[in-house]
Amino acid sequence: MLFRRFLPFGRQCELLATDHIRSLGYRVVSSGFRTEGGEIDVIAWEGNILVFIEVKGRKNEDRPEDNVGFTKQRRLMRAAHNYLSQHRLYDTQYRFDIVAVTVLPHAKPQFRLFRDAFRVDE
Repeated sequence: MLFRRFLPFGRQCELLATDHIRSLGYRVVSSGFRTEGGEIDVIAWEGNILVFIEVKGRKNEDRPEDNVGFTKQRRLMRAAHNYLSQHRLYDTQYRFDIVAVTVLPHAKPQFRLFRDAFRVDE
């Protein structure tokens, strides 16, 4: 897709990841949800579960998913709780997934989906 090469790499990865999760049956409802406490790259339904998805991309062999540490997880959780509150989804089941996108030169992007990658400590 020609238009994507003019976008920042991170945004390209988010668009690629969104296409990928749609192909897996997720129903995307939002992307780039921002709040004071953080941002959620993609929000989607998988069946009756609301999924907050962090997209990480790399242009090398490193594992992008390794960059979702404790601090990032806490920011995602705060943003997710804000989203749930704003949309009055108090009793909704939800989870956090990570989509790792590796884009190497002259190769198709590779995706790794980590379902339920981390949990809220309650």
